[in-house]
Amino acid sequence: MAKRGAPAKRQRRERGSLNPEDIIQGAFELAEEVSIDGLSMPVLARHLDVGVTSIYWYFRKKDDLLNAMTDRALSQYAFAAPFVEADDWRETLRNHARTMRETFLGNPILCDLILIRSALSQDAARQGADGIERAIASLVKAGLSVDDAFDTYSAINLHVRGSVVLQRLYDKNKELDAGATAYYDDIAINSDTTPLLAEAMRQGRRSGAPDERNFEYGLECILDHAGRLIGAGDQQSPARTPARKTAAKKAPAKKTAAKKTAAPRTRRTAAAS
Repeated sequence: MAKRGAPAKRQRRERGSLNPEDIIQGAFELAEEVSIDGLSMPVLARHLDVGVTSIYWYFRKKDDLLNAMTDRALSQYAFAAPFVEADDWRETLRNHARTMRETFLGNPILCDLILIRSALSQDAARQGADGIERAIASLVKAGLSVDDAFDTYSAINLHVRGSVVLQRLYDKNKELDAGATAYYDDIAINSDTTPLLAEAMRQGRRSGAPDERNFEYGLECILDHAGRLIGAGDQQSPARTPARKTAAKKAPAKKTAAKKTAAPRTRRTAAAS
């Protein structure tokens, strides 16, 4: 029997040919295969066909590399999310929320870096703040107070992120255990003891599930509330309302004081004549 030849070795990169962009790009490619949790410097070095010290030259630890990946991911996310326009605030805010959700759901690596991983670099945090500032400014221009605009966008942001993270955690559990179920799939339904719940579930509803129906319902509730605030006219935050009332109460007091001061002068004038 002829002896099988040894497999040819892959040609290593030339010394000095590696740069940070190559490492970040390779990390994204590898994360698609092994996830963010499975990403490590030695595995990445094998993927790039370099020595691990070549990676440590640019990124001293995994967190540094993840920060760089998050910066790039946040740029991709910010580019994908459409702006909120004051002239058509309701439709553009709805589209903004839907696009954010679809972007995260369609890219698990993006979700893990921005939503599940808590650490952000200063650049990523600043970029995120700039995006929130633009959205709030548009809502203020549309007619909300700063407080109401902040609360509205914060509720939208929380609604999107909560829905996405719950779905992502469910998907990760399914990857680890094919038989894993979510809490909303394990609700005990009995037509005798929970007839209303049973009726709703027969129509395809799932209590607390991060699905399309529940997401859209919550989104419309937030938009409806913001619409009522804008429709009510010049809304003031609770902190400012007492100040305006206090100022209104003080004004008549000054007029009363003026009348009391004028009265003695009249009596003195009469007495003098």
